[in-house]
Amino acid sequence: MRAAILTISTSVAAGRSEDVSGAALAELATAAGAEVAISEIVTDDQAAIEQALRAYSVPEADISLVFTTGGTGLTPDDITPEATRAVIDRDAPGFAETMRTESLRHTPLGILTRGVSGIAGRTLIINFPGNPKAINQLWPVIAPTLEHAVATLQREGGRGGGSRDVHGGH
Repeated sequence: MRAAILTISTSVAAGRSEDVSGAALAELATAAGAEVAISEIVTDDQAAIEQALRAYSVPEADISLVFTTGGTGLTPDDITPEATRAVIDRDAPGFAETMRTESLRHTPLGILTRGVSGIAGRTLIINFPGNPKAINQLWPVIAPTLEHAVATLQREGGRGGGSRDVHGGH
């Protein structure tokens, strides 16, 4: 599994603050067996976010997973979900829904996150909040599914090969 980490933060891009969230995601992805091939920082600019997500999801990039951090709240410059929706071909809402549910176990403010998840080509894109504490709390609910998700995205048509479907059957 090859992964890209995209930190969306104008202050980090300008060098005014450190990319703690991107580093946390990279560490967690590596521990889960992913090779972090790309780690990038962009400003809270929809065109810049879309451009990066599109670059990661072309076949030549060979990226299976993209984890974004930042830009999922309610402020006017939190536009990561909109940029992600503009790039994905198909929704994969279970990741974002599960992360929101888990977030609510830790804080009532978890309801405020607007992160989305979906598929662009054969690349799964998942939006994480910009808070490293939240990333560490949410990672365990999605990590067990990543290897299977990537294997499914790489398969050609149908269920094939007697693999298990999402409900655990054959």
